[in-house]
Amino acid sequence: MSEYLIRGGVPINGTIKVSGNKNAALPCIAAALLTDEPVTLRNIPEIEDVRVMFEVFTALGGEVEFLMSNVYRLKMKDIKSSEIPNEQAKRIRASILFAGPLLARTGKAVLPPPGGDVIGRRRLDTHLLVLTELGSKVKMRDTFTFSSKSLKGADIFLDEASVTATENAIMASVLAKGKTILTNAAGEPHVQDLCRMLVQMGAQIEGIGSNILTITGVKKLSGCEFEIGPDFMEVGSFIGLAAVTGGDLHIEGARKEDMRPAKIAFGKLGIVWAHEGNVIHVPKNLPMEVNHDLGGMIPKIDDAPWPGFPPDLISIVIVIATQIKGTVLIHEKMYESRMFFVDKLIGMGARIVLCDPHRAVISGPAKLHGSELISPDVRAGMAMLIAALCAEGDSVIRNVYQIERGYEKLTDRLASLGARIVRKE
Repeated sequence: MSEYLIRGGVPINGTIKVSGNKNAALPCIAAALLTDEPVTLRNIPEIEDVRVMFEVFTALGGEVEFLMSNVYRLKMKDIKSSEIPNEQAKRIRASILFAGPLLARTGKAVLPPPGGDVIGRRRLDTHLLVLTELGSKVKMRDTFTFSSKSLKGADIFLDEASVTATENAIMASVLAKGKTILTNAAGEPHVQDLCRMLVQMGAQIEGIGSNILTITGVKKLSGCEFEIGPDFMEVGSFIGLAAVTGGDLHIEGARKEDMRPAKIAFGKLGIVWAHEGNVIHVPKNLPMEVNHDLGGMIPKIDDAPWPGFPPDLISIVIVIATQIKGTVLIHEKMYESRMFFVDKLIGMGARIVLCDPHRAVISGPAKLHGSELISPDVRAGMAMLIAALCAEGDSVIRNVYQIERGYEKLTDRLASLGARIVRKE
């Protein structure tokens, strides 16, 4: 098992280019299954989750061709199997994204229970709702077996604004007969990327970016060439890292509209940045002090479906708050186990009161010291890494596979900015 050896207390300085959005790349890989023509995807991040999705794609009968760094050509001429391999399904939750395309293309999809981050209960109910509304039957035993002779458009209200359920519904309905209306749909930037790719392939989708999508089914989709958008979760992580280490950082390739919810939340902690074109500049000597609500009240940062503050950045904000002067309440509304890594931060010297599985009160600034840590999931792992890089002394982070599922060539990129980090096998 690989681990990171880290010496903290060194400012992060320089320029870094943001990678492609993992959460856009995964559904776009699945969407390539909807056509028998080649699909070229650019700005694909070189991460573990992408590699697992490629394994599923090839196991179903597809071809994956590496063209150059971050560029791949996918082709699914003939689907040889409608069953997602159990081994890959256990490794990545996004394996469920093949259900919609398989149903649309073959009329059948067999899905083992998907794996992924252990951050609390992650419902599959909404996936079942949207696929059955489109005309699929489902049998649930050791696997989920979906079948349909012909998918038909429907007027569907999602019981929650689930990103992956929205994506499955979109991919199933683009080839369905008639019109589909998805209300309470997720509108995150990665959902928008998937829609834009499908439109390039010939799909008819209206309302992209809103929570009401209207999809008119077509008989056939063509191939396309599509560039994955920037990973705004990575941008938020690097902004936080620069702030807590006292560095001066330029982040290239950031989309301004993706960062608007984060800018409000980070601003409550005194973290501001300039955004010119596609470059974010995080300067030295930030205020690093809580901006109180009206009347001097303690502010709250909470997550919500888009365009609310992204839940994947909650772990990052918790670490940032330990280094900010003042007190803040962090409210994680969406996953009941997301905050369970904070005991490790407390062990490093953070002043945090975990009120319940969803709320933490954080007072800072606290002087953190190095520690031995184990990454439980992608975002908590990155949060631990940020904490280690701003702490005094040496830290070890184990199970870094979890971090590398979502961050491309992380140690090399951070080392280029001055971070003292070594990856050890």
